Amino acid sequence: MTRAPRSQHGAAMFVVLVLLLALLWMGLSAFRMSGQGLQIVGNRQAEQQATAAAQRAIDQTISSNQFTRDPVAVAATPIPTDMDGDGTPDFTATLTPVPKCFRVRPIKTMELDVSKPADRVCLQSSASTGNLFDVPGTAVAAGDSLCAYSEWNIGARVADPRTRTTVALNHGVGIRVEKANANNFCK
Repeated sequence: MTRAPRSQHGAAMFVVLVLLLALLWMGLSAFRMSGQGLQIVGNRQAEQQATAAAQRAIDQTISSNQFTRDPVAVAATPIPTDMDGDGTPDFTATLTPVPKCFRVRPIKTMELDVSKPADRVCLQSSASTGNLFDVPGTAVAAGDSLCAYSEWNIGARVADPRTRTTVALNHGVGIRVEKANANNFCK
């Protein structure tokens, strides 16, 4: 019977212990990296949902021209969005800054198409302007029509304290208004 030299008695156990520690370290690293990946995906999802809530607020605002009549009142009303359909708002958007008209441009009669009902309204007078020859329903003379094009900046902001996500969107919107009211829209 031959005996192994004394110096090799603990070497195999030491090698196995080092390999186990290396495997444990790799396993913990993989676990930590998967947790970070999950956190990144969750943050991205929260950002996309907040962006969708801000976009919904802008879409809801421009679907009605109420913001052109009283921008401050419209901006004062937060717009909640329920993303998961549970009946509880997940994100709340605010119109920040207050919708603002930054330009009004008269629409020329030559820019209009008489075959479109929306354009015909801009070509016909509905009330007398005091001119002796002005007859309601008659065509407007060449030059500017009875309508103007107003351009607005509408911004929405969502700040979610739960996910610490903040998103701000801005959109430019053009709206046709009566030329007589254009100064009321853009002050």
